[in-house]
Amino acid sequence: MNKNLHKLFDISNKPVRRIIGLMSGTSLDGLDVALCAISGSGMDTKVTLEHFHTFSYPVMVKDEIRKIFAKEMISFEQLCLLNPWLAKVHAAYILEALKRWNINPQDVDLIASHGQTVYHSPKSLHQRQFFFNATLQIGDGDHIAVDTGIITLSDFRQKHIAAGGEGAPLALYGDYCIFSKQGEDRIMLNMGGISNFTFLPATLDASAVYVTDTGPGNTLLDAFARIYFREEFDKDALFALQGKVSEPLLAALKDHPFFKEPFPRTTGPELFNKEYVEKAQERSNTKDLSSYDVMATLTYFSADTITDALLSVLDKEKDYAVYVSGGGAHNPLLISLIKQQMPRLRIRSTGEIGIEGDAKEAVLFAILANEAVAGEGIDFGKPGMPAVTMGKISFPA
Repeated sequence: MNKNLHKLFDISNKPVRRIIGLMSGTSLDGLDVALCAISGSGMDTKVTLEHFHTFSYPVMVKDEIRKIFAKEMISFEQLCLLNPWLAKVHAAYILEALKRWNINPQDVDLIASHGQTVYHSPKSLHQRQFFFNATLQIGDGDHIAVDTGIITLSDFRQKHIAAGGEGAPLALYGDYCIFSKQGEDRIMLNMGGISNFTFLPATLDASAVYVTDTGPGNTLLDAFARIYFREEFDKDALFALQGKVSEPLLAALKDHPFFKEPFPRTTGPELFNKEYVEKAQERSNTKDLSSYDVMATLTYFSADTITDALLSVLDKEKDYAVYVSGGGAHNPLLISLIKQQMPRLRIRSTGEIGIEGDAKEAVLFAILANEAVAGEGIDFGKPGMPAVTMGKISFPA
């Protein structure tokens, strides 16, 4: 037997696996590195977050990614060059993190690399007759495996698409395994560049789970913070709180077929971008709005589309515990607006149930890698939520 296959077999049978989860989201703010100790699989999964660190991307890394990020027309050479280059950047961050934590790479069983999404194109967006759902993440797993010496799982979203999904949201699989609680209806709300939620029923019935992208989280706020104020994001909603919501612009922003599509639905900056807002301003005759009013309206847009999606599936007479994560969890105006519209929600941080919000997505990809080597796939019984394990395996040599 190939020595790497033998090692992988041994890892799958270990009582506890040490797995590094990596996440770099659509906000392009950096790489989250989470070292997890994981035992069991499926609903028997137990995870301990041993260490966590976020490496902020230098401006040069962000600029190189933005040359191809969420664009229909790009330099194919740039895409080709970035795929291995970004992987080597990520590998260097991993080795630096392990050095900080005084951990030998040989003591880590697996790396779970989400990669960097550069284009997400479900059929509902591209509408091309002969083509299917598609998504593309760069940061090649082979380069990470070779540079770190650690078996690496990557490219998780392709199996999801191959089995009938849209490649997102994948948080569902980890959320159900580690955050479900008998007797408590829970909503795991992640507000990254794009917002998504997983509804976890108190009955633990997999067929009652809902998951979907709701629309923009921070992607438009970040884009216009850069345009108007040369800031990477609207820290503490400083700019939005100085403006007033424009109801005509808000109505135009919400007037898109995406918001009428059934769950699960997925989206990205390919749709919700600068051009989307400018077209809405043209339709609503609001091109003269102040920068602060635009920021306020975009924050209301994120809040409204999150609550609209939640209200479409939740019982208005019941109480729900909502556990928030992602950059939007740090936006006081966004959180306040969600509370105003859904006062029965009990909004808390995922840190209260064991995983800090900023680390959650990286941890969830470590869970996906664990499922790939030790799990069997969970059947949620719904279209777009296939019962599959995900991740392509790259050996160090």
